[in-house]
Amino acid sequence: MKISIGIVDDHQLFLKSLVLMLHTFKKYEVVVQAINGLDLQEKIKLHDSIPEIMLIDVNMPVMDGIATASWLNQNYPAMKLVALSMNDTDKTIIEMIKAGCCAYLLKDTHPNDLEKALNEIQLKGYYNADVSNINFRRLLNYEQDLVKLNEKEKTFLQLACSDLTYKQIAALMFLSERTIDGYRESLFQKLNVQSRVGMALEAIRKGFVKL
Repeated sequence: MKISIGIVDDHQLFLKSLVLMLHTFKKYEVVVQAINGLDLQEKIKLHDSIPEIMLIDVNMPVMDGIATASWLNQNYPAMKLVALSMNDTDKTIIEMIKAGCCAYLLKDTHPNDLEKALNEIQLKGYYNADVSNINFRRLLNYEQDLVKLNEKEKTFLQLACSDLTYKQIAALMFLSERTIDGYRESLFQKLNVQSRVGMALEAIRKGFVKL
């Protein structure tokens, strides 16, 4: 059986193009299409089967991606939520992750990379582009009990999963910005990531940060 997918995006041309693209992937079938979160709420109730994966546009009128992801996470916790956007700022990505998304993909992602991401999401429950570009298998074998964090690092990690700037984090922790940079680089290495977004994803996935 094919894996069912839902899409919510207010750009009609992109939505229809994405549907056609997904139908070229052998394993996937689009079963729900909506133009915003409210529209999705109404349409999803009409379907007997719930999509296994939902692709969610971040910026939408009426009900945006963050609100949509939060609603889906509360009402359909087994559904795998994937954010789609042209915006890759740390704040936006972290907000979507907090809302329940297990992956964040840019809309200009190559079709081959999109299919790869969907396969990883279906198989493992999440997709981190940061990690896949480094060594995905090594990450999967990197157990939480092997990652040792001190209290300062844990505090920094919690604050880094918010929309605070590193400068603001330094002020809250009564530390210099250079010291904060040191924590950041240390955690990048310990969590095997290359960006703040990757760090937030791994912190949440490994249970160091609770949403």
